[in-house]
Amino acid sequence: MYGYVRRGNSQPAWLFPFVVFVVSILSVLPLARLAEAGIAALLRGGAYDLVTDPALWRSTWYTVETAVLGTMISLAIGCLFAFLLTLTDIAGRNILSFLFVLPMMIPPQVTALAWVQMSGPSSPLLKALHIAPPLGSPQPLYSIGGIALLYGVQHAPLVYLALRAGLMALPRDGVEAARLSGASGFRVFRDIVFPLSLPGVIAGAAIAFVSSVGNFGIPAILGIPASIFTLSTLIFTKFSSFGPRTFGDIAVLSTMIAVISVVGLAVQGGALRGRDYRVIGLSGASAALSLGRWRYAALPLLWGILFVMLVAPFFALVAGALVPAYGVPLSFRTASLHAFTEILFRQTVTRTAFSNSLFLAGMTSICLLAVTVLAAYSLTKRRDLASRVVAGLIEIPYALPGIIVAVSFILVFAAPLPVLHVTLYGTIWIILLAYFSAYFAVSLKPVLSAFLQLDPALEEAARLSGAGFFRRLADIILPLIAPAAGASVILVFLIACNELTVSALLWSAGTQTLGVAIYNLDDSGSSDLASAMSVLVVCMVVAMMLLLELLAKRLPKGVVPWRN
Repeated sequence: MYGYVRRGNSQPAWLFPFVVFVVSILSVLPLARLAEAGIAALLRGGAYDLVTDPALWRSTWYTVETAVLGTMISLAIGCLFAFLLTLTDIAGRNILSFLFVLPMMIPPQVTALAWVQMSGPSSPLLKALHIAPPLGSPQPLYSIGGIALLYGVQHAPLVYLALRAGLMALPRDGVEAARLSGASGFRVFRDIVFPLSLPGVIAGAAIAFVSSVGNFGIPAILGIPASIFTLSTLIFTKFSSFGPRTFGDIAVLSTMIAVISVVGLAVQGGALRGRDYRVIGLSGASAALSLGRWRYAALPLLWGILFVMLVAPFFALVAGALVPAYGVPLSFRTASLHAFTEILFRQTVTRTAFSNSLFLAGMTSICLLAVTVLAAYSLTKRRDLASRVVAGLIEIPYALPGIIVAVSFILVFAAPLPVLHVTLYGTIWIILLAYFSAYFAVSLKPVLSAFLQLDPALEEAARLSGAGFFRRLADIILPLIAPAAGASVILVFLIACNELTVSALLWSAGTQTLGVAIYNLDDSGSSDLASAMSVLVVCMVVAMMLLLELLAKRLPKGVVPWRN
């Protein structure tokens, strides 16, 4: 018993080393292997041709240009929604917040496909409304501006969530004192609210920039047809044309993506350095500003933006799924459910993609929950440097673009495993391990929040009564954290089920996921089938988000991101 439990600590002696081992396998080993491959390529001189290739620097420029423009669009939209929904008395804040976060949960390739179906001369929806541009007109989204626009739409919820967290902590008494002194709502916003919200604005911009740099689905669908390659799509094309220098090249390209992301985060740190944003006083949503007669303009504006971001693209997807071919106008004569029956009952590839995605998402969410419960327990019991380092290592793969995680796992598992002589590359298991790495942080956050809110007295009483670790876990801890554990499972399932960036490099015949299947169908010209799959994916996302909404009242604060 004394060797089983640390003196003065309720966790078993084996628990923290176990967490360290898991983090080493899922985070440290893949990233170290990526760094090693990149350094080796540079030392051998094999990277010289790549570095001197104009295509590399053109892709780097397109990556930075689209990310910066997309971040500016994300800031404009995300800040508008954050300020209005968090600090004003506008009506319907909960439903507006729910709908605004929805694009973040929808796979980027689905967003790109929906907008392509909504615009251009071949749009079935525009043709049905008789407002389509004349045939021969270019598709406006196949451009730098189109990629940046969809980056802005996809990542605006990230800005909204980052900024809202800061706005909820604004000093209520400071706002009320300014209003009682006769300051107008605009003056309060300009002199108090906006300066104190700058950390959230800058943090949101950094998150949107890093997410744009690593995005694959949007530039793959919009950029490749126009020969606009970002670094993530350049990695994909190099991997598709596999050669003796492929691993070295993609390691160098992945390093460049990581460097751009780190530079973006460094700019964020530099913007905040030397400034003190600490506030005192009561905080909370009651520090709201009254819109007065401006609410009659603000509410239609927000609903109009949501219509353009969500409703119109979804109708375009439905229209694209109901017509027999892309470009055919939707009417009662042309409408058919053929695409839905084809992907659900006739296409072996799409049925395989559904089963693979459901299997991967289910295994990832459940297996990660088992690990994160132990990790959260250990990290909350230890408050030392080692626990902080482990927590940081868990966050790194989620913060990095998914394409880097995929390349890292290829480098680790391309060769047979030592001793076992089993090859994971080309199987579904390498995708599962990459998902474990990429979504460990997502699974951990709700569970960790629940552990931090637990009263340790119950467990201490059980421990003093002789209850072992697993008995305390089963009888006391798990029932108390059950709502947060359920939220963890749903969040990870939701994200993993629609993933493309990681599996785009790891899939092989028979291991296609939903994201890969949608991309391949669109790339092969079967836009009706791709649209039908996308409609089903969107419906599944909405259903899972509604399930989280039903659990929201029993969850710790901050677990359901769109809740006010």
